[in-house]
Amino acid sequence: MDEKWQKLKEWIDGSENIVFFGGAGVSTESGIPDFRSVDGLYNQSYKYPPETIISHSFYVKNPEEFYRFYKERMIFSDARPNGAHKALAKLEQEGKLRAVITQNIDGLHQAAGSGEVLELHGSIHRNYCTRCGEFYDLDYVKKSEGVPRCSCGGIIKPDVVLYEEGLDQRILRKAVEYITRADVLIVGGTSLVVYPAAGLIDYYRGNKLVLINKSATSRDSQADLVINDSIGKVLAEATGLAE
Repeated sequence: MDEKWQKLKEWIDGSENIVFFGGAGVSTESGIPDFRSVDGLYNQSYKYPPETIISHSFYVKNPEEFYRFYKERMIFSDARPNGAHKALAKLEQEGKLRAVITQNIDGLHQAAGSGEVLELHGSIHRNYCTRCGEFYDLDYVKKSEGVPRCSCGGIIKPDVVLYEEGLDQRILRKAVEYITRADVLIVGGTSLVVYPAAGLIDYYRGNKLVLINKSATSRDSQADLVINDSIGKVLAEATGLAE
């Protein structure tokens, strides 16, 4: 085993207070495109830039176009958990991992069996009527023609954080608490450029900060261990899932 991978395995084996913080790169190995890679959403052509379409003001002004993009490019219901999701669920079941903090909205951590998942940007699996508050599942939204509507006539909005919207402060505070208390903090599949989420690692007080990403990040110099490889492969190997 690679020397860096071996060190990660030793840190995981010796800890019962691990916190994982992940971004889009965790789900790309399940076939969900990220935003900034060569094949990501920012590099595909639409009538409007993706960051405009998934903004709160665009959603309010043009819900039809928002939902056309959202259904085509944000929902990947056939995606399945990969090695990273499964490894993290295994660590939680073993009493080693305290929480998964994710920027992803796909629900794959829960699908893999993780229980304590803090979704910074919400989830495609939760949708609610903006008029009466009635909740709807993903299936209802997918099967709706055009803009999904509630039985009361109100528009149904995905429980995801759009551009121009703030993060849920309760979830943010909880994430800070977990990170502050963590022995090992593993950060994976994120370029660490989107704030305020990227600033969460500044709350870590330990000496086992691990960054796992295919490419370098602006925070590599702060890390105690940097691994540039597939996060699914690395975590599956480090947790014994690959054996």
